[in-house]
Amino acid sequence: MIKLSKHIADEMGGRGITLEYIETAVSLPDRVAADSSDPSLTRSYKSIAAFGGRMLRVVHRPEGADIFVVTAHWDRGARH
Repeated sequence: MIKLSKHIADEMGGRGITLEYIETAVSLPDRVAADSSDPSLTRSYKSIAAFGGRMLRVVHRPEGADIFVVTAHWDRGARH
């Protein structure tokens, strides 16, 4: 199950990010990288065709059997 931080839950609409986009980025990422500032976090990247191929970056960590999403935003200039 995906759990959202209050920050991203409040910001999603203004950023044009849906829960479906976040779920897709976490479950079927195009690329995965460790977060450079916090080793407990993972960055998952996914090109979202419905959003013009823009690359969504989702920062998350495991929380038991769940995935806790810290933040998500469009990666400027990145395209798949």
